[in-house]
Amino acid sequence: MSKNILRLFISFWLIVLTSFGINNLPAMASDRTFLNVSLDFINEYKLPKQKFEDTPIGGLSGLAYDRKDDIFYAISDDRSEFSPARFYALKLKFSSQKEQPNLENVEVIGVDFLKDKSGNTYAKGEVDPEGIALTGDRTVLIASEGVTSKGVPPFIDEFDLLTGKWIRSLPIPQRYLKEAEKKDSKTTKIEPKTQEPQGVRDNLGFEALTVVRDSIGDPYRVFAITDNALAQDAQIDEKQSSESRFLHYLVGDITPIIVAEHLYPVEAMAPPITQIGVNDIVAIDRGGHFLTLERSNGAAGLSAKIWQIATGSATDTSSIKSFRVSPNVRKISKKLVLDLATLGIKLDNLEGMAIGPRLADGSQSLILVSDDNFSDNQFTQFLLLRLNRK
Repeated sequence: MSKNILRLFISFWLIVLTSFGINNLPAMASDRTFLNVSLDFINEYKLPKQKFEDTPIGGLSGLAYDRKDDIFYAISDDRSEFSPARFYALKLKFSSQKEQPNLENVEVIGVDFLKDKSGNTYAKGEVDPEGIALTGDRTVLIASEGVTSKGVPPFIDEFDLLTGKWIRSLPIPQRYLKEAEKKDSKTTKIEPKTQEPQGVRDNLGFEALTVVRDSIGDPYRVFAITDNALAQDAQIDEKQSSESRFLHYLVGDITPIIVAEHLYPVEAMAPPITQIGVNDIVAIDRGGHFLTLERSNGAAGLSAKIWQIATGSATDTSSIKSFRVSPNVRKISKKLVLDLATLGIKLDNLEGMAIGPRLADGSQSLILVSDDNFSDNQFTQFLLLRLNRK
């Protein structure tokens, strides 16, 4: 059997087993319960305002860690307004003292500009990059919220890690797109705007993005969450919890496919909070357990919470166009791990999160980064946390 045929055979059975397991088999005990995890705050580091290769360092909205090369990558959410859309390579220095494993320094060591399908950098307003994840193939996945006010749809696309060259797109279901963005593949006729609003809302598209991979050469899994509810899912009463969409992809040498979709319940807003959304996600095992970062804003300022989520018993919602008409689905389970408002420090606009290297004391690090919105009144904040799992 040739290598390519063997990979296709393995990929086929991975798809079958995953789909069957999610929809037909009873959830295993590890999927029905949460893992015993906790987080300890270690220290904060503020990156000074600066430029790198004539680009302003700012808007850092997603974070990923390359364990092999010990390099972090951060996506800037610059819509090509200050410089072309891009992501940065960062070197983080941690204390070598076991008694005090602080984050001591963050250095920007590289920048890559994203290229569109034509090989050009993105023009102003043509992209809104928010999420980043490494594939292990020297490529990077970038999630763009889209710019719905300008008719620019969201995407999750793969780019070369060193050149920023566009490689391919992951499929985005039609229900994530506005009616004006949906085109009939045969006639290319734009569908009439006669239905209820649908698709990602402005500045509320894909942000949270992560990859789970066992070994290079095998298919890998991609998980993405919308910042907040799609237009057709949004509740009239904003005091209710919002219902984001959680997508599960299988990606490899084969054409990327969507394995399943679930309902992710965003925490309900309560005064003084006026805005809340899902900004990043990291996997903490291979069994459907993740940490998610939900950032909030309001009269009391910026804050954030880290949740543990479990997907094992959640309903596959890929056939549900609107949660308003199909409200009785099993949601992803959530458990609060850490309310960052309790840290006793001023929080900025935290949007990125990544599991980093082991610290000097042997513990597992978790790094958060904030988006300063290129504002002189905000700052790029890195938070070092210790991830404990028993």
